[in-house]
Amino acid sequence: MPNPMYCYNGSKNCRSHLASTYGSRATSLHVLSSHFACRMTSFYIPLNQVLLQAVKHLRYSRYLAIQLTMVSRIICFTLVLVTVVALSYGAAGRGGSGGQNWRWGWDPLIRSPVDAEEEVDEQMTNGTRWAVLVAGSKGYGNYRHQADVCHAYQVLKKGGVKDENIIVFMYDDIATSDMNPRTGIIINNPKGEDVYAGVPKDYTGKNVTVDNLFAVLLGDKSAVKGGSGKVVDSKPEDRIFLFYSDHGGPGVLGMPNEPHLVAKDLVDVLKKKHAMGTYKEMVIYLEACESGSIFEGILPEDLNIYATTASGAQENSYGTYCPGTEPSPPPEYITCLGDLYSVAWMEDSETHNLKKESLEQQFNKVKERTSNSNTYNSGSHVMEYGSKDIKPEKVYLYLGFDPATVNLPANQIHFDKLDGVNQRDADLIFLWQRYKKSSESRRPAILREITETLTHRGHLDSSIDMIGVLLFGPQNGRSILHSARAPGLPLVDDWECFKSTARLFEKHCGLLTQYGMKHMRAFANICNSSVEKSKVEEVFIATCGGKNIGPYSTFGAYSV
Repeated sequence: MPNPMYCYNGSKNCRSHLASTYGSRATSLHVLSSHFACRMTSFYIPLNQVLLQAVKHLRYSRYLAIQLTMVSRIICFTLVLVTVVALSYGAAGRGGSGGQNWRWGWDPLIRSPVDAEEEVDEQMTNGTRWAVLVAGSKGYGNYRHQADVCHAYQVLKKGGVKDENIIVFMYDDIATSDMNPRTGIIINNPKGEDVYAGVPKDYTGKNVTVDNLFAVLLGDKSAVKGGSGKVVDSKPEDRIFLFYSDHGGPGVLGMPNEPHLVAKDLVDVLKKKHAMGTYKEMVIYLEACESGSIFEGILPEDLNIYATTASGAQENSYGTYCPGTEPSPPPEYITCLGDLYSVAWMEDSETHNLKKESLEQQFNKVKERTSNSNTYNSGSHVMEYGSKDIKPEKVYLYLGFDPATVNLPANQIHFDKLDGVNQRDADLIFLWQRYKKSSESRRPAILREITETLTHRGHLDSSIDMIGVLLFGPQNGRSILHSARAPGLPLVDDWECFKSTARLFEKHCGLLTQYGMKHMRAFANICNSSVEKSKVEEVFIATCGGKNIGPYSTFGAYSV
């Protein structure tokens, strides 16, 4: 007899064999039974075989064949009906004790994978997405920070986040700078498109301040001074994304208008926001040198805030797409286009399905790329802090979802290595490129600027070394001022002492500048050593007396 599956497939050879062996009535019966069996699983295929054997022994009676076909259909229908009822009853039993709550109808847990995914999306996005984007610098030499923020806006916009829920802080002096080779355009990648178009100008120029940032985060419209007045008016079910790109130092983040942001003050604002109960969860991405020190030892794990930083508490972060590196910016650009960590998370977001990629997956991918494939050759250690139980959540809950990425993988695309430039050296590269591409008549002025910059750097470094010698002796001075605490401990115990010591230094020694922020650890260690303020000031005067003059004088305005 032919193989049952062979006959089930209804081939002409099978039908001819049946006809020659059992007669034309058997062929007709095979067609009838196969028509029904194709709608069932392979469990019912042997039924054909049974029926054919029955017909053979009953001399292929047409009447009996029709009756047997009807019986087979009744049996199949009954089996299907019993299966459906059993599944419904069992599912209902999960929802009540002993199945007492059983009722007719489909159990809501029985659905297609697409329906289930859509329902999960709806459950997870009942609230509103908010985003605060901050570029904490100014000047064309710092092009990359505003480029980072503009690019972040485009990622959010493509993800469906509304402008009314995106708040942007940037000085806005890059796009229209006379040094910008593409007026009105900002790029964040050598082959990238314009990321400046459409970016909201919420807080620009003199309105980019720490006080305004804190007021925006707390949703305090009355405390905002200038700007659009837009604040994070979030509710308990809302999620907030904060991205900050700038220079930094131990315990501080830069701002284009002094004072700079101090770690303890930021964390206090985050604690207050949590106490207000006006958000569900928050994710913070932070680009700056020593950015890990902003959260190390002071960001609690119970605020529903997950933060990642471009570098650890004791290392620099890196610019990328810089002149002289690979890949380089277009030849007409004389400055870095982006920052390594920032470019890594944004380019990852644009090339993956964020409904599938988790925060943890993105963290690991960005960590690998920012470290230059774990070589740390012109790369840094990406760190994480706070509520790490948020990590399994999908990235789209914070950045939105771009429909164009629906068919992209969750986290499988490989990125090429990027050269990096120490953020504190990026301004020197900019000045040198500017010098090389300037006319002969303008070169002397730029050369003087380079000389002044290097001279002030040397003054800051040598002053800190001398202060260590005078306070703690020639053997221990340098090691004490540059020492780092164990992981998990905050930079300093007394944050007010930290700020007042930095101001005292600037009062006598001149502005720290974005380069000098690296010496904030020295002031923290002076405070941790409990040196009397009067003695500290005496040493500052002895080291720097009369040097708070020239282009780096404070004029009463301090960094912190």
